[in-house]
Amino acid sequence: MSDVFERVPRAQKLLEQGIEQGLHIGAQLYASVSGSPVVDGAVGEARAGQPLRSDSLMLWMSAVKPLMSVAILQLRERGLLELSDPVCAHLPEFGQKGKDAITLLHVLTHTGGFRGADPMWSNAPAEEIVAGICAAEPDAGAVPGQSSAYHVAAAWYVLAAVVRRLDGRAYGEYVREEVLAPIGSHDVWVGMPAEAHRACRERIAPMHDTSGEAPKPFAFDPFSGSVTGCAIFRPGGAGWGPIRELAWLYEALLQGGERGGRILSPESVALMTTRHTTGLLDESFGVVLERGLGLVIDSKCIAGGGNWFGERCSTASFGHGGFGISVGFADPGYELALGLVFNGMLEHERHEERMRAVIDAVYDDLGLG
Repeated sequence: MSDVFERVPRAQKLLEQGIEQGLHIGAQLYASVSGSPVVDGAVGEARAGQPLRSDSLMLWMSAVKPLMSVAILQLRERGLLELSDPVCAHLPEFGQKGKDAITLLHVLTHTGGFRGADPMWSNAPAEEIVAGICAAEPDAGAVPGQSSAYHVAAAWYVLAAVVRRLDGRAYGEYVREEVLAPIGSHDVWVGMPAEAHRACRERIAPMHDTSGEAPKPFAFDPFSGSVTGCAIFRPGGAGWGPIRELAWLYEALLQGGERGGRILSPESVALMTTRHTTGLLDESFGVVLERGLGLVIDSKCIAGGGNWFGERCSTASFGHGGFGISVGFADPGYELALGLVFNGMLEHERHEERMRAVIDAVYDDLGLG
């Protein structure tokens, strides 16, 4: 057994069994308690014949969303916005077609009512994508703040445009400099420039499709790890980086907004991680859940749906999953921060099953929950 996994042997065994069963070709797992790492390791392969490492860059999908929440709250701390502001106060063109009542808080909590504007994966310029979202009709019958429906991508494009309007920097640049660098994270990209891809090309792990009989690299460019795929700017779902650096964000949130450097005040952390929606049926998922700002709170409340944070998490747990492959979350009840990503995208049910099993094994191994 690897010394890296010495404290989480059950979790390691499950990860390795998943490779044997063809569920994934590799995985990264990071966990810390009270800021002290208990596991920072990888098993399996990044691609055929190349071992996956803990510093390999992997696709996060929607687990990248909470970075945006930190960015927006930083702008609030600078006095540049309030969550109650209508989006069109900062992005006037968004107010078209009756969307003028949608606030930044609605967007961050998926209650804005414009999920129908969600674009497909696109390498079009961000300005063009945002213009299309701004010109879109709101969802029929949706009432901002009262109707809940997960916005896969549109909400995060809009928020990224707000960041650029108020700060001047492109979102990908802003988040690297203001959200990630202060906590020691330098290997995460939301829209990776070609020169950065050249510099870390050997550490990029192409995502594999493991939903069929045999694992195979995705031909779909955004998942492939190619220079063009990694360059796609999709702020709500196209982050690439080692999963430990996502967990470092949760370490900072558990420590009142500070991990080496400060990214948020304790007040802003509390605002981000409190319940802003309760009892609302999410029409995208068909389940009732509770949301913070860009976060799900206590995923056990997802009645009939997935449990991103395992069965043992405390009711104060918060985080976000990434479709079919990843999760990052914090459990204040045990001062636990955890990141998990599989190199192997599965359909919902089988992915949720393997993810819950590994996370519950971490709790078992550490004597938590």
